[in-house]
Amino acid sequence: MASTAPKENWTPDDAPRLEGKVAIVTGATGGLGYETALGLAEHGATTILAGRNPDKGAQALARIRRDIPGAKVRFESLDLASLASVAQFAAAVTAALDGVIDILVNNAGVMGLPQRQLTRDGLEQQIGVNYLAHFALTARLKDALCAARGGGRVVNVASLAHRRAALDLDDLQSERSYGPMRAYGQSKLAMLVFAMELQRRAERNDWNLRSIAAHPGWARTDIIGNGMGGGAPGLKQRLIAGVFGLVAQSAHDGALPSLYAAMAPDAKGGAYYGPAGWHETRGAPGLSRIFPKAADPAAASRLWALSENLTGLSFCSL
Repeated sequence: MASTAPKENWTPDDAPRLEGKVAIVTGATGGLGYETALGLAEHGATTILAGRNPDKGAQALARIRRDIPGAKVRFESLDLASLASVAQFAAAVTAALDGVIDILVNNAGVMGLPQRQLTRDGLEQQIGVNYLAHFALTARLKDALCAARGGGRVVNVASLAHRRAALDLDDLQSERSYGPMRAYGQSKLAMLVFAMELQRRAERNDWNLRSIAAHPGWARTDIIGNGMGGGAPGLKQRLIAGVFGLVAQSAHDGALPSLYAAMAPDAKGGAYYGPAGWHETRGAPGLSRIFPKAADPAAASRLWALSENLTGLSFCSL
């Protein structure tokens, strides 16, 4: 899994045109997802904005079409808290796109839910939405990605939070003990582990795709306000959001590593890209550090088997 660092101060202007290619971005109606979808559409890709709120989807489409006349974009409903919705979405887009998808950006997420909540399938919400639904979506779209000319790309959006996280494979759903940010960190660590393991399996099974991970560093998005349990945030959450807003970079800049992973010809399978500036919190895209716990093949194999069991899906049987 040899990795190549991006050129210094890489921007989307350095990326090739994407006419004829199809991209899907989850959580694309705001924040990092919107900026990622905007960048892909600006380069000519047919871009599907996947999200659970049709009103926000319509607003996002209007903004993109205003800024990029003639952009080939559309919204498709996807609720990552429902594996049935994942299945319906995958079937619909695969049929509509003649079974070929070039780029899948697994971006959507929830953060720091103060109480343990469950998805419609009985999964802990953060691991279910942030990771397991994306595992299921990627499994269902694998053949369409492999059908892409030159190979498809899967971009998993992780987080600096993975560094402080632990992957508890005996309590992946936090049934024994739940901590809001512990569960969030585990879900993002799982996304990084998944990205590395998907690349290993692609190479071993000769799947025509590359799996890449990215993170935004510190970026101002809606996830803090939206993720803290819904309703009016408490004083602590408002203080955290206020301080973070002063030091974080914009969502536009935070999306650059995802755009590099999705568009750059030199982006390598098995690599992890994030901001190259101070402690990987801001700046132009660069190679990011993968902590040993995220690169352990044995743990990754166990997580994969557990994920297949929890989602009822196998990459080799679809």
